[in-house]
Amino acid sequence: MAKRKRLEMPTEPVPADLETKSFPPRTRMPIADVAGTTANQAALETVAREMTKAEEEGRIIKEVSVHAIHVHHLARDRMVIDEDEMEALMASIAERGQQTPIEVVRVDQANFGLISGLRRLEAVKRLGQKTVLAFIRTPESSEDAYRAMIEENEIRADLSFYERANIAVTTVEQKVYEDAKKAVKALFAHAPKAKRSKIGKFVIVREQLGSVLSFPTAIPEKLGLSLAQALIKTPDIAGTIREALAAKPPKTAAEERAILETALRGDRAGEAKPETLAPGVDWVAKPGRVVLNGPALDTAFLSDLQAWITTRAKG
Repeated sequence: MAKRKRLEMPTEPVPADLETKSFPPRTRMPIADVAGTTANQAALETVAREMTKAEEEGRIIKEVSVHAIHVHHLARDRMVIDEDEMEALMASIAERGQQTPIEVVRVDQANFGLISGLRRLEAVKRLGQKTVLAFIRTPESSEDAYRAMIEENEIRADLSFYERANIAVTTVEQKVYEDAKKAVKALFAHAPKAKRSKIGKFVIVREQLGSVLSFPTAIPEKLGLSLAQALIKTPDIAGTIREALAAKPPKTAAEERAILETALRGDRAGEAKPETLAPGVDWVAKPGRVVLNGPALDTAFLSDLQAWITTRAKG
């Protein structure tokens, strides 16, 4: 039998270029890298969608140029800005910055219409600032925009009853609402019923006397309600008031109020319209009753009148 030859491995060293190189073990499979990248991308897309949605819903605060905002995009409910309050607001913004954004609606790519925040916008302008912090809203209708403006002012700064009535009538004139009653109900939906009733009374004053009043926002609540009642009961009193205001245009709110009060007293007494005794002094008189009224009835006048009456009665 032939002998088998034993094979032996060579004993010579293996050349260096044939050595097996070692690599550190992989801690992640390639599919894990892909999955991680996909998850990160999905998270970024989610954030982007949420940011877009928040911006569309007006929940993102933006810096907007004050020169790009049109104040009269809506008819304003506020007719008068109190200068003392404005000074206080300016001091607060100068010291602490603008704490509350205004609300605007985009008109086009470069311009915006003001919804609410008239005083804050005016304060920023007076301070010389170029931009204002704002929420960019997207109201679905004019009704929504007006309600947003009014609710903002009802919360932050009280309006006069005349201003409330004025914006109700204005929205009817702009055909936003069919009539003033519906306007008051919609615009002041969150106000108590008694308050809406008072606004409705001032609507009568606005509709019949708004064109001739110089200081309507200064009309006190009680006087305005009495005026409304008189206008309902005695429609001719509107003509009397117009004539009185035209004959002697008031220079101050006090003078205008005096004319209105005189007309009301004459209406309640069933007397003729007041007569002018002297500059600044009107009266309505009949035996047993005399009513004096006018800006000249100051402390000195009343003192002299009292002295004369005392002397006259003794004599």
